[in-house]
Amino acid sequence: MSAPLDSAAKVATGADGDAPLLTATGVTRFYGERIGCEDVSFDLWPGEVLGIVGESGSGKSTLLRCLAGLDRPTSGRIGFRDGSRVTPDIFALDEQRRRALMRTAWGIVHQNPRDGLRMGVSAGGNIGERLIDRGDRHYGNIRVAAVDWLQRVEIDPARIDDRPTQFSGGMQQRLQIARVLVSEPKLVYMDEPTGGLDVSVQARLLDLLRALVRDLGLAAIIVTHDLAVARLLTDRLMVMRRGRVVEEGLTDQVLDDPQHPYTQLLTASVLAA
Repeated sequence: MSAPLDSAAKVATGADGDAPLLTATGVTRFYGERIGCEDVSFDLWPGEVLGIVGESGSGKSTLLRCLAGLDRPTSGRIGFRDGSRVTPDIFALDEQRRRALMRTAWGIVHQNPRDGLRMGVSAGGNIGERLIDRGDRHYGNIRVAAVDWLQRVEIDPARIDDRPTQFSGGMQQRLQIARVLVSEPKLVYMDEPTGGLDVSVQARLLDLLRALVRDLGLAAIIVTHDLAVARLLTDRLMVMRRGRVVEEGLTDQVLDDPQHPYTQLLTASVLAA
């Protein structure tokens, strides 16, 4: 009997049901001599939600940008499997093919919704653009889908022709989520998705995200400094400090019984707050 495949080999084979959706191998990013992230390796499986936590400057956002194809790692490899189509390293693709992958197979929810929306385009237009990227051309079907997704994210469909500039911060974030999810991506990256919002707005958005992730069976990678957000939304957790992963495991296990001194400090600071 042959030995089990390691994670990199599984991505390379593309065996249905056997391979991770995403595999990071030794991902490292330097800014000059400063470390952004260093030697990060993990697998993400279909339907799994991974949280990346740590204080400001820990490297979590740098890692997310590399994983999402926005920043090229200094070294390492990021593999992605979309059904039977396997990409052993997304940065081996040319720019056009990588951008196409980013517009269809995965999506990014930014902390500031203005980074993920076209502010001069209507709410319906923002949602419709993702469908057009996917190849949809029927205006009526696109508008029906836009109405459906406005309802899903609790925005009045009557505001389909309003621009995001006419929306509150919480509504802008919900619109960004609709824009990302309408194209049915396999993987969603979220960078502090509830950051900067009032507590009541944050709570409603978290309930919405939890329901959507569960109902759609999404795989997601969520960067947050808020351990309560991590506990609510994620299955597994990676704790980063100074660019490196210092602890990882099931979310409840890491938060309830932290092993690394830094993780213990993080959880203790939350309890003391």
